[in-house]
Amino acid sequence: MNIIISNSSGQPIYDQISSQIKSMILSGELKEGDALPSMRFLAKELRISVITTKRAYEELERDGFLVSVPGKGSFVAGKNLEFVREEQLRRIEERMQEIVELSVGCSLSLEELQDMLELIYRGE
Repeated sequence: MNIIISNSSGQPIYDQISSQIKSMILSGELKEGDALPSMRFLAKELRISVITTKRAYEELERDGFLVSVPGKGSFVAGKNLEFVREEQLRRIEERMQEIVELSVGCSLSLEELQDMLELIYRGE
């Protein structure tokens, strides 16, 4: 599993881990029933505390992305991916609403906002 941690990011490490695992599940890179690395192994690989990986896995389990089986490990949960996608869309809409409010506050036109989004989306 390829997880990249940034210490300079304002995002907590456990959140970086859970976000990347969620993305892997939503993209189909990780499928229902796939085993995840143990918390200890992942912590060792990422050179972080086991407590941090535990918190990431707990968050993923709480959100329905993982199922933990005592003595066996953590596995990708069988979840209605359409529901998960809808939840992600809702979160995107909330953030877009914040962006629109900021844009209006500095008199940014819709066209300028669309241009900015396109540049960011394309990574330019």
